[in-house]
Amino acid sequence: MGIRFILMVNKQGQTRLAQYYEWLTLEERRALEGEIVRKCLARTEQQCSFVEHRNYKIVYRRYASLFFLVGVDNEENELAILEFIHLLVETMDRHFGNVCELDIMFHLEKAHFMLEEMVMNGCIVETSKSNILNPIQLMEKTS
Repeated sequence: MGIRFILMVNKQGQTRLAQYYEWLTLEERRALEGEIVRKCLARTEQQCSFVEHRNYKIVYRRYASLFFLVGVDNEENELAILEFIHLLVETMDRHFGNVCELDIMFHLEKAHFMLEEMVMNGCIVETSKSNILNPIQLMEKTS
């Protein structure tokens, strides 16, 4: 399957966006997010951006005040996922103009829509920034 979940978390460990591609109960999600966030936020910048947790491989990257965490299968290529995170941030930067935590909070539906354009059922299906943003721009024009 590839990607199991995508989280965007601030420096205080508060989840700002969560997208799951496998079914977990709310309690399981809350526990998993807490464990992963504590583990990733405790790491220094000198440590690598890959962590193994339970049966997941967590690939994460920090941009300004946001941490982007992606949980993948153990067979997934970590560098490809780091590149995906960078693409996601660049796409959001293009739309919001230097994306920050407040952009995610106040435009959560647009952030989810971008993710849905890029990832389907845990597989990356779109990598073109213009193809990802065109539907959002069309929706904004009509409203």
